[in-house]
Amino acid sequence: MDFKPLVTLLAIVNPLAIVPFFIHYTQGFSTEQRRRTILVASFSAFVVIATSALLGLQILEFFGISLASFQVGGGMLLLTSALSMLNAQPAEAKSTVEEIDDAGKRSAVGASIAVVPLTIPLLTGPATMSTVVIYAEKAKHFPQLAALVGYGVVIGLATAVCFALAEPIARVLGKTGINVMTRLMGLILAALAVEVMSDGLVKLFPMLGR
Repeated sequence: MDFKPLVTLLAIVNPLAIVPFFIHYTQGFSTEQRRRTILVASFSAFVVIATSALLGLQILEFFGISLASFQVGGGMLLLTSALSMLNAQPAEAKSTVEEIDDAGKRSAVGASIAVVPLTIPLLTGPATMSTVVIYAEKAKHFPQLAALVGYGVVIGLATAVCFALAEPIARVLGKTGINVMTRLMGLILAALAVEVMSDGLVKLFPMLGR
């Protein structure tokens, strides 16, 4: 079984890096509200990955986009995310100031912020979706595609564990520890991004593979 998609997804999603955001957005939440936020965020992350795996290629076909072009574009997006992580920033943290302020206001009144901005875009954004679609194309048989969807379950569980243990993790690792982990995952993601781009470029320009 190929675990490269799982490693890539863990590097991109990196729930540890989102722990400080989770703590910030759930300040003042009751235990029940926080538990519900964890469940919804974890399930939403799984849904995004599963949907990208099952329908991503059909969406590309609908828009007439070749997979090779998508690989190059997706690889560039992964590399951009990796550079953000090397600067100790979450890979998918692309929320606007207005979105963050709005999320803060909604969390203050006890509304759920599990889907936006925790799941989208902080946990699973364009880079995650692109990665899943690229690996879905490589899945030649149903068991491989099912494994990719299963990796979505693993990501959801990892997210739930990190968020459930958010405060202990923040105390043990501290800001420095989380930053170190984020940079290490960014380095791994950068290498994977180059591999994805090179694969797409060879398909677009076969002479490069000679």
